[in-house]
Amino acid sequence: MAVTIKDIAKLANVSRGTVDRVLNNRGGVNREVELRVQKIALDLGYKPNRAGKALAARKKPIKIGCLLPSVDNQFFNDVIAGLKAAEKELSDYGLSLDLVLLKGYDVETHLSTIQSLVDRGVDALCLTTVDVPVITNKINELIAAGIPVATINSDVRGTSRLFYVGSNYIKGGKAAAGMMSMILKEKGKTLIVTGSVKMQGHNQRIHGFCKEAKDNKMEIGIVDVVESQDDDETAYRYTKESLTQHPEINSIYITAAGVAGVCRAVEELGLAKKIHLVCFDDIPATKKAILNGTIDATICQEPFEQGYQAIKLMFNYFLEGVIPKGEALYTNNVIKIKQNI
Repeated sequence: MAVTIKDIAKLANVSRGTVDRVLNNRGGVNREVELRVQKIALDLGYKPNRAGKALAARKKPIKIGCLLPSVDNQFFNDVIAGLKAAEKELSDYGLSLDLVLLKGYDVETHLSTIQSLVDRGVDALCLTTVDVPVITNKINELIAAGIPVATINSDVRGTSRLFYVGSNYIKGGKAAAGMMSMILKEKGKTLIVTGSVKMQGHNQRIHGFCKEAKDNKMEIGIVDVVESQDDDETAYRYTKESLTQHPEINSIYITAAGVAGVCRAVEELGLAKKIHLVCFDDIPATKKAILNGTIDATICQEPFEQGYQAIKLMFNYFLEGVIPKGEALYTNNVIKIKQNI
């Protein structure tokens, strides 16, 4: 027998109206009650009338606000393509996106942009943002006010976000350590070029790399760590400085953007093919560097799927009122080298 709103209301000890408000994301319900109702609905396998919900969605447009630190970072081109593909697919149901693109990881800029999206009347948020306490607090404040929030590409700790769609960065870091260990023919003396210590994903790639090297007694030592801020010129400058100051460096691990800048520094110093490089993603600059031998390998993370699935999951949450099972959808880590780039 199908589970009804009445069944959920009885078990949750609330009115049918309260259950209806929770499952249709209408707000005005205590957060503890909301979570209890959602859990009971999930446990009972509640299935709303999808056809009816879809018809209702046409009458009540849904606007999702999206923030991406994508300016001058080509990786995000495919994430944006995924977002827009989902928007187009669901536009007949009244779904639209309010997409804001930023450069870098300035906390105040991210904070004010999130607030501006809310002020423009979005119904939900899908964010790639910095993992710092003030952002955590802001996300939880918005969720408590009835605005669902999801994270894309990089997660934020300590929040009640609905779900995360993106790479498993710990596993990606471990894979990078494994590849570096196989590539090196001597003890590794590694420079790490990361994006920003404010981004959880970048930090997890470093953690996974170092943990794998330590757990498996790989001869990889970290000589220096620099932040590129996902900017090629910054990456170029810091890489060149580090390589000049530490001539013993024989490998570079790039956890984020700035790949073209790193490669330029390596090539200008005459170290191409002498220093081994492992990085992430397959933007044009990375493909070129792999084909010419400057980069040994890269790990890709299905960026289109990150954008596409995030919007689909958020729409389904509005449609069915159910939090995605597991709360995290990991895209695949795909290793590419010269032969399959």
